[in-house]
Amino acid sequence: MRRVVVTGLGLVTPLGGDVETSWANLIAGRSGAGPITRFDASDQKCRIACEVKPKDHAYGFDAYKRVDHKVQRQVDPFIVYGIDAAGQALEHAGLTDMSEAERFRAGCSIGAGIGGLPGIESESLVCRDKGPTRVSPHFVHGRLINLTSGQVQIKYGLMGPNHAVVTACSTGAHSIGDAARMIAMDDADVMLAGGSEGAICPLGIAGFAQARALSTGFNDTPERASRPYDKERDGFVMGEGAGVVCLEEYEHARARGATMYAEVIGYGLSGDAYHVTAPHPDGSGAYRSMEMAIRKSGLALEDIDYINAHGTSTPLGDELELGAVRRLFDDAIEGVSMSSTKSAIGHLLGGAGAVESIFCILAMRDGVVPPTLNLDHPSENCAGVDLVPHTAKKRQVRAVLNNSFGFGGTNASLVMRAI
Repeated sequence: MRRVVVTGLGLVTPLGGDVETSWANLIAGRSGAGPITRFDASDQKCRIACEVKPKDHAYGFDAYKRVDHKVQRQVDPFIVYGIDAAGQALEHAGLTDMSEAERFRAGCSIGAGIGGLPGIESESLVCRDKGPTRVSPHFVHGRLINLTSGQVQIKYGLMGPNHAVVTACSTGAHSIGDAARMIAMDDADVMLAGGSEGAICPLGIAGFAQARALSTGFNDTPERASRPYDKERDGFVMGEGAGVVCLEEYEHARARGATMYAEVIGYGLSGDAYHVTAPHPDGSGAYRSMEMAIRKSGLALEDIDYINAHGTSTPLGDELELGAVRRLFDDAIEGVSMSSTKSAIGHLLGGAGAVESIFCILAMRDGVVPPTLNLDHPSENCAGVDLVPHTAKKRQVRAVLNNSFGFGGTNASLVMRAI
């Protein structure tokens, strides 16, 4: 099997429109949460979100850097975020000027959990109020989840695998794992892989709130709402954005003198076979996903220095993941730091696993693990686990585990190591 390394990174998050801005704000302990500004949310149970900030904000996002105005008018935000993050990763890897032969061997695996929900919502109202002939001709291809990969491949002329994963909140991690397998199996030499999401709209907020998944008790103090493992947690805060990595076959990267930021060495996936929204009560799905990823990596449990947890801030999910981690790591838990960066950026749904994988890579690069914000009153199950409360922690990080678990009982875990 061929080795797979990471040579480029791209981020659009509620903490910044690029990798370094997002990372600096995350390590500084800043929160991306605030009142919803996209629409009037006064009648919603949840009136807060972690939105991507406008370009005039201190850590805003300028879509015009990499996405044509015409494309922006035709597609939903998740595609715009994905195109930009993919462009960042390709530029960071130094692969924007590939030959045609190289582009035949370069592809995309960029998915989303929900996709174009804002556009579906708005165009359905157009159809109802103004008639079917007023629906945008770009409606379908501006909302489809696979059109992030499609738009990226068109923009950069990539003619390798064109793939899109849709596995709810595990999408970003599955996208990276699947793309790594494609390279390992010689289907491609280069893959842009990750996830994006942009579902902050009236229907999206109302739907998750009605499912009792969102935080509703901190509408007046949004920066306090996402609080994984804390006794006062009452649900997740919806986030948006994208994370894309450039994966490359090791010898291909070495031959061109590329900087290698990490190696993908383990990929685990499992299903709960239990419930459409609730995780299995014994955490077995999460356990098997993590165990598979670590086993395939060839590392010992003691080799894992940092876990970026799924940790959404839901009352049930946080406890079950923590229990599964304890069960798997046993005594080795004493040497592991584990945090949830969703405490700062909210839950990016289909983009979460990819964004958090990039945070893992940056933790290895800089020797610092990001904090779990708002961990004021840890639940009893937290005792003895280093959850990095409030403040980032300096430490050596040689290998990382990233967890993503989604509705429908879909689980994904990735193991990466520094090079």
